[in-house]
Amino acid sequence: MFSKILIANRGEIAVRIIRACKEMGISTVAVFSEADRDAFHVSLADESYCIGAAAVTESYLNMGAILTVAVKTKSEAIHPGYGLLSENSRFAQLCEEHGIVFIGPSSEIISKMGDKDEARRTVRECGVPIIPGDEAGYPILLKARAGGGGRGIRIVKTSEEFQAAYNAASLEALNAFGDGTMYVEKYLHPVKHIEAQILCDNFGNQICLGTRDCSIQRKNQKLLEECPAPIDDKLKERIHEAALKIVKSIGYTGAGTIEFLIDKDKKFYFMEMNTRLQVEHSVTEMALGVDIVKWQIRIAAGYEIDFAASELINYAIECRIIAEDPMQNFRPNCGEVTLLHIPGGHFVRFDTALYQNYFIPPYYDSMIGKLIVGAKTREEAIRKMRGALSELVIEGVAHNSELQIEILSDSEFADGSYTTDFLTRKGYIK
Repeated sequence: MFSKILIANRGEIAVRIIRACKEMGISTVAVFSEADRDAFHVSLADESYCIGAAAVTESYLNMGAILTVAVKTKSEAIHPGYGLLSENSRFAQLCEEHGIVFIGPSSEIISKMGDKDEARRTVRECGVPIIPGDEAGYPILLKARAGGGGRGIRIVKTSEEFQAAYNAASLEALNAFGDGTMYVEKYLHPVKHIEAQILCDNFGNQICLGTRDCSIQRKNQKLLEECPAPIDDKLKERIHEAALKIVKSIGYTGAGTIEFLIDKDKKFYFMEMNTRLQVEHSVTEMALGVDIVKWQIRIAAGYEIDFAASELINYAIECRIIAEDPMQNFRPNCGEVTLLHIPGGHFVRFDTALYQNYFIPPYYDSMIGKLIVGAKTREEAIRKMRGALSELVIEGVAHNSELQIEILSDSEFADGSYTTDFLTRKGYIK
């Protein structure tokens, strides 16, 4: 097992990884920007080093600075968390060249599946259905080849709209990922966004840790997830089989997610693979009782997965708590947290880096926490989440907990029929 790991991230995920390492007896190294000197992950780690200015390009995306700290501190591995450098094949390759273990798949696999167009070809070759391309006619979806997180995506309804949409999406992708190359998919509507969580080791063991429904979204960004997905068991089984077929065909190792769209006829299509830890990994942990972060670390250290499958212990729901004001067109907020009360109870978890009087900086993602609950039935989980959201107090900044309560109280959510256009149809997005 590793003796020291550097966490190349910030916020709640850095805290989550540091806590897992502490439980495993592993020393931790945090890196931080000048704007994050007072961040919780900085004080929680055993060692902390400033790697640059507030802008992510000068700090959390500064590969040279991060690797310099890793070498200086004799860190044996780097955990990239999610976002930032977690799917950067060049960074994974540099880790390999410096003899540092990148906690994730190889740079070759990241490159292969990170190129969304190549990933589609790979998946098609192993017999899993993919979303049709532009041959299916308008409307279409323009997507960034190197995209993720909802960036570099545009819906195009007619040929007259194509050029303007292409230019806007390509520029957005170039700024976000350094690659403005686009590809085209048929725009499917209405759809459910379902993903399968997988875990693979270096001994040929591949496990599917169930499904998640991520269909509650705003501008292609997930707001709420539940596990297992409220779809029929036969469809779940087919998605499990497809996900395992994909990871076996590419020789995948580590934790990853295969994302699918399900249309109104209950046909499913591969959308993309995320070769990293997902924000929503925690809802699967609550549902199955498996610590995905610890298993990422164990697999990277050469350990074999010691279980064949995991039994469902809970129906779990996760609400992302985001510092934005739904009443002001989702305007992002920053500022001092003047009062903080975190809900408690059996199977209630709040993953966050907040503390009383912490100042939320304006430079980074506006997600400030994830509230996760588990219960023996889906109905009870919904009631529990509504109660937990009502208990949550974060004063000093606007956030979206009241919107989450409204979503959970809707009849479409109650019966599980909601689709990705839910917020637009209900009038929450103007």
